[in-house]
Amino acid sequence: MITEDIKKELYTLQDIEYRDFQCGLIPNVEKEYFIGVRTPALKSLAKEYSKKDGIDEFLSELPHSTFDENQVHAFIISEIKDYDKCIDELEKFLPYVNNWATCDQMSPKVFKKNREKLLSRIKEWIKSDKTYTVRFAIGMLMSHYLNEDFCIEYLDMVSAVRSEEYYINMMIAWYFATALAKQYDATIPYITENKLDNWTHNKAIQKAVESRRITDEQKVYLKSLKVK
Repeated sequence: MITEDIKKELYTLQDIEYRDFQCGLIPNVEKEYFIGVRTPALKSLAKEYSKKDGIDEFLSELPHSTFDENQVHAFIISEIKDYDKCIDELEKFLPYVNNWATCDQMSPKVFKKNREKLLSRIKEWIKSDKTYTVRFAIGMLMSHYLNEDFCIEYLDMVSAVRSEEYYINMMIAWYFATALAKQYDATIPYITENKLDNWTHNKAIQKAVESRRITDEQKVYLKSLKVK
């Protein structure tokens, strides 16, 4: 079975010290969930198995029992060249994503040429009750819609999200920090008018101030906008 083959290969690539390091970065899941395979090896394995007959078997066997299997799954999805198939596999997988790393490292290449179609999916995902589905939606808005396809509507979409989930609010902050770097004039009113909750507002300013793409003058002004 291809799933067992993948798991066996993952254990041959295991790095215990790296596993222990990962546990500290992703504290919301148990240590036993990690095998400890480094990202380049996971990507290489995903590319190898994505071309094999029977890979659909692995993609359909959800939930996986380890973080590393989920990473392979995410990287396989990222390589799918057919947009509709990619979306289909994403819809199946997203409810099982349970940590920020799997969520953030999943970035389908096919999205770049299908941004118009993708937008309707993002609008659905951002309303999900699943933490990492919402985080993924905001991440896709940040990755694909802050340059030539930018629209102020997207700032409204993200600022409207209200959650008590740390990993959603961190992504909102990251989104607005990036938006300030790329679309400063359109984004700054969302800070001056306090359109985010206080924690996310301050975190967005913090991350923006850390950016090299923000001017020194802008950084001084942003610091003055922190909520106490």
